[in-house]
Amino acid sequence: MKKSEESMDLLQEVSGAKRIGISGHVRPDGDCVGACLALWQFLHKNVPQAEVKVLLEEPQEIFQYLKGFDKIISDFPEEETFDVYFALDCNEERLGDAVKYFQVAVKTINIDHHVSNTGCGDVNLIRPEIGSTCEVLYDLIGEDHLDRDIAEALYTGMIHDTGVFQYSNTTPETMRKGANLISYGFDFARLIEETFYQRTYIQSQIMGRALMESIRFMDNRCIVSVVTRKTMDFYNAGPKDLDGIVNHLRNIKGISCAIFMYEADVLEYKVSMRSDEKVDVAKVAVCFGGGGHARAAGCTMRGTFHDCVNNLSLHIAGQLEEY
Repeated sequence: MKKSEESMDLLQEVSGAKRIGISGHVRPDGDCVGACLALWQFLHKNVPQAEVKVLLEEPQEIFQYLKGFDKIISDFPEEETFDVYFALDCNEERLGDAVKYFQVAVKTINIDHHVSNTGCGDVNLIRPEIGSTCEVLYDLIGEDHLDRDIAEALYTGMIHDTGVFQYSNTTPETMRKGANLISYGFDFARLIEETFYQRTYIQSQIMGRALMESIRFMDNRCIVSVVTRKTMDFYNAGPKDLDGIVNHLRNIKGISCAIFMYEADVLEYKVSMRSDEKVDVAKVAVCFGGGGHARAAGCTMRGTFHDCVNNLSLHIAGQLEEY
């Protein structure tokens, strides 16, 4: 029987395990990568008798400074059985090809902070009041077990899911933890610049195109932009080159809800949404099989671009009518 926890003892949960697996969601972001590698480092250091593996869709190279990045397995071998398997920063549905290991593991543990996640493990720790999975892990690992490399991984995740401590999911406790993490001496300023703000030329080009072709609607309180497969091919761009576009759309003055979509397949779109306090985009995303946070969420939708926007608009309009 699955159970939910308010906290957990990581070392107790993996006691006796010989093989431990760790995965996060598809298209891993900073919080996902940071959480997976922080946990890998902690277990590698404190459970030396166990074989610990991170099986994760290939992350962006901007995170290669993190210890353990070169140990990530992204080809998902067929025959793998684990005594304990962790799903971090997501539910089972977003594990991608790694889900096969999670489903046959002797024991599964789900650690996340997304309000839409109801828990998919034998043991679940879901903390929606906390801004990032890395912050959840900070509490679980404990300050006595922190070192420079673990601190760097946790800090990476925290800045990416809090927008460098500017999103509404940032709390005074988040700031205190961040301050303690940078005391371990890594170059946090460079880390922020190179992983959060810096863009390649192609990323900048396609972002400019997306902003230029965006459309405001619903009394100019919403904005939407789409990047088609044809456009991605023109710029020789992949999904990883589209990160950050939705945040720029949301930052436009007067916008309460921003929608960014890209064409993943014929009549299939990946949708990202960002909002202010007037719209809970997690509630919108859940209606289409997705999830996330109140101010940042996403889903996959099928249909034409206009059909997708119209269906999303029905759920957004109902919330905006209250203001």
